[in-house]
Amino acid sequence: MRDEAAKRVELVFSLFDANGNGVLDSDDFDLMTGRVLEAATASDDGAKDAVRAAFRRYWTTLSTELDANGDGVISVEEFRPFVLDPERFGPTITEFAEALSALGDPDGDGLIERPLFVSLMRAIGFEEANIHALFDAFGPDADDRVTVATWAVGIKEYYAPDLAGIPGDRLVTARAV
Repeated sequence: MRDEAAKRVELVFSLFDANGNGVLDSDDFDLMTGRVLEAATASDDGAKDAVRAAFRRYWTTLSTELDANGDGVISVEEFRPFVLDPERFGPTITEFAEALSALGDPDGDGLIERPLFVSLMRAIGFEEANIHALFDAFGPDADDRVTVATWAVGIKEYYAPDLAGIPGDRLVTARAV
């Protein structure tokens, strides 16, 4: 696993530990889902349902694959190797990437405006300066928008253990405002 990928995994774990108890559990995913949906007020019920299902699948996949002792929680040690395994986690990430990026396009034009992108990413817990750096790395158009497909690919790349120098690396690097 590349250093960059390891840093991305550590950040994702810390963000998904929404209740701050040091492990991932079902409550974390409920909290995260609620925060993201709160930021997506203009999205339709279908997009919201898709994100709800994607977060639920994310947790279900983690708990099914990793919770060998049945204690209902996932430690960072259990999380690290699994989440970057495309064979085991790829379909879950694809569903999550497609649902989250579509949530950012409530008008259905295939484009995500920066303010909603920032709101959704802040709801997940990313730092605002890093969110803007990521959005800029996606190459927004003259109207400050990126495509849904660009964001979906960016999410999938974020979980790739062999990639470095990707837009998502900007989320783990402190940026000046």
